Amino acid sequence: QLQLVESGGGLVQPGGSLRLSCAASGLPLHYYAVGWFRQAPGKDRERISCISASGGYTYYADSVKGRFTISRDNAKNTVYLQMNSLKSEDAAIYYCAARRVACSSLGSEYNYWGQGTQATVSS
Repeated sequence: QLQLVESGGGLVQPGGSLRLSCAASGLPLHYYAVGWFRQAPGKDRERISCISASGGYTYYADSVKGRFTISRDNAKNTVYLQMNSLKSEDAAIYYCAARRVACSSLGSEYNYWGQGTQATVSS
């Protein structure tokens, strides 16, 4: 059973940055594609990024493209999401999720989920 724990959330001003981490345990993360999702109050869950098991494919939603960067360090069993130029609309709970090998656009296709980490963007 793969377990995922997000960290790195916090309070930042608009234009600031956060680096989120998704740390895995129980199984080697290198077999899994990892997606980042977020959910803000009153809004649907949104897939914002994903990285394939090999790291050779990445996906970014239009809402974050050019501002967020996903990466992975399989030796540390960790996936990162660097979030720059943050906007108020980026405030949400951020979740990482994993599935075997390939990214999917559907949250239901991800088998393992973390507990979430809160990012607050406010002046």
